[in-house]
Parts: sequence; structure tokens; C-alpha cells
Amino acid sequence: MTSATRRPGTPASPLPPRLIATDLDGTLLHDDKSVSPRTVAALAAAEAAGIEVFFVTGRPARWMDVVSEHVHGHGLAICGNGAAVVDLHGGPGAHRFVKVRELARENALDAVRLLRDAAPGTLFAIEQTYGFYQEPAYPKLHLEAPDTVAPAEKLLAPDAPGADEPVLKILAFHHEIAPDDFLMTARLAIGDRANVTRSSPSALLEISGPGVSKASTLALCCAERGISHEEVVAFGDMPNDVEMLTWAGTSYAMGNAHPDVIAAASGRTAANTEDGVAVVIERILAERR
Repeated sequence: MTSATRRPGTPASPLPPRLIATDLDGTLLHDDKSVSPRTVAALAAAEAAGIEVFFVTGRPARWMDVVSEHVHGHGLAICGNGAAVVDLHGGPGAHRFVKVRELARENALDAVRLLRDAAPGTLFAIEQTYGFYQEPAYPKLHLEAPDTVAPAEKLLAPDAPGADEPVLKILAFHHEIAPDDFLMTARLAIGDRANVTRSSPSALLEISGPGVSKASTLALCCAERGISHEEVVAFGDMPNDVEMLTWAGTSYAMGNAHPDVIAAASGRTAANTEDGVAVVIERILAERR
């Protein structure tokens, strides 16, 4: 079985990279959510050189249009912080779920209850494979209107709208608690009932199934391809990237990264606004030549 962890401080791997795994927001994308021409060229050059590129993001599949034309041959992306592997070849609205690692509704309900007790005032939304549902007071943080508005307990009930659809993650927002404090509170409260992380600068948490992370799903995808963690180069900027950066043989924190990400990565590159991913890819390809 492929492990999704390695000891922090492991030196960068000397093996030639076979796969590049990159986060999107705050990492590959500029702040306006665009992919720069330099980055587009670097991604294409990596694929042409035989290095697979995987987008590994907290985004749901329906928000992947911004990079769907850059998935090249394999067409796959890891979405929802590892909750889904998605084939984007069908184009906008026609993606196919290749692998789903759902959050059991029982665990989701436990997480809601435990976090309500630990942090009164928490507001919830539910991400499913195709649907998005939220509580009435949940703020407008996302790109679309919810399919249904109701308390989280009703949204997760056996007879709820979309009950036949897997839950990928629940979102938890708090108006008053600092983001890192909220993350620590949630992890202590929820324990091993679910995996809790965050990628937003606000106090917005992302809660997935136990053991589900960018790292663990990336490890599964690499194992299917016979790729070891030493042959992976990873990029990220926020706490939801920490496990992936720790697992990869070589990893880079962006110039704009959270302190925990800087501590986890084996290297550092320029900020997302300065094409930090492209900078490293160009160097990798120059060294191969």
C-alpha cells in the first residue's frame, strides 16, 4: 500500500521527476484566476517531455473550466481536496468522476454536531458530486447559488434533496474566529471522524472523509501509474497542501505561502503572481536537456 506521509525534513529526491502535482488557487493561477501564457507554455513543455501534470485542488469539479484545456493527454484532476478524481475531457459540465472518496453522512452529521458545540455560530454548506447545498445564514462565498437552503442536519438527512449523491465535503464558516484558531478548534473537536483543513484566507474550513486528503488521493493515482513519491514534484500555498508537500519527493511552497506550508516544503519558489510554478518547471526541463 502506498503511504501518503513521509518524515518531514526528508531531502529532496535525486530521481528525475515523472509527475508534477500543483494546487491551483494561490499557486498555479494568478489572483484574477487566469493561467499566464508562461505557465501554459511550461505545462505543455512538461507534458511533451513525458512528465505528467496533475492539478490537485480543493475546487469542485464544476469549477475546473479555468484549467480544463490544460489537462493534456490523461485529462485527470484531483478535486475537492482528494475527494474525487475527475476526467475533464468532456468539457464544461460534462466531466466524469473516475474515483470518489465520499464523506459518510453519519460522519458528516457528527462533524456538524461536534463543531456546533465547540464553536457556536458555525455555519455550514454541503458539497456533493454535482450539487451544492447550504444553511440559510451561510454567506455568499462561492460562485453559484445553492440548490437547496436548509439546516445542515436536514441537508444530510436520509431523505434530503440529493440523498442519493455522495457527499464530498462539508464547508464550515465562522464570522468571528481567526482562521488558524478555527482550524485547530475543529480538528480537536472532530478528531478522527473526518479530515479538516482550510485553503481560504477567511475562517472557512473544508471537512472531508477520514484519511481523505490531496496527498492520499495523489498517492493512489501515482501507485496506479507505478510512480513513487520520490518522482513527484508538488506545489502549494495553503494548509490543505501540507500533506501533499510533505509526501512528495520534492516540494515547493509559493512565495505567498502560509507559514505551515513553508515549513512543510523542501523548497520555495516565486509567488503565484510571478509564475512560481513555471519558474521551477523551466529549470527542471533545462536540467534534463
